[in-house]
Amino acid sequence: MDKLLTVTELAEAFSVTPRTIRFYETKGLISPQRVGSTRVYTYRDRARLKLILRAKRLGFSLMDIREYLDLYNVDPEQIEQQRLLLAKVTRRIEELEQQQEDLAATLDELRDIEQQAMSNIKKKSAAMDESA
Repeated sequence: MDKLLTVTELAEAFSVTPRTIRFYETKGLISPQRVGSTRVYTYRDRARLKLILRAKRLGFSLMDIREYLDLYNVDPEQIEQQRLLLAKVTRRIEELEQQQEDLAATLDELRDIEQQAMSNIKKKSAAMDESA
């Protein structure tokens, strides 16, 4: 039988707050069992939380995560789940590559402004030194 975890134990295992776990519960991503009034989490809940946190860290939306998790229950062979994952990962890679290009362009522009400012300061300092 699986070891059941409390919300606090599960939160500590993933270095998140119990509030984070409850948030994912309200979004329907995790559905703990209850023993009396206490929420208890199974190995399956733990695995789902691990997947949720990883997907969030990689920049996926809660809707993307829900869609992926929902396929797990209806696709025993996980073929559609893997197809969806591939499509979403490919899209995320494209988004990040675009952000990387945009960031590189912004850094280049800022470096140009920095060089212009330093050049202007040197020119004005030299002019002040000559007039003194």
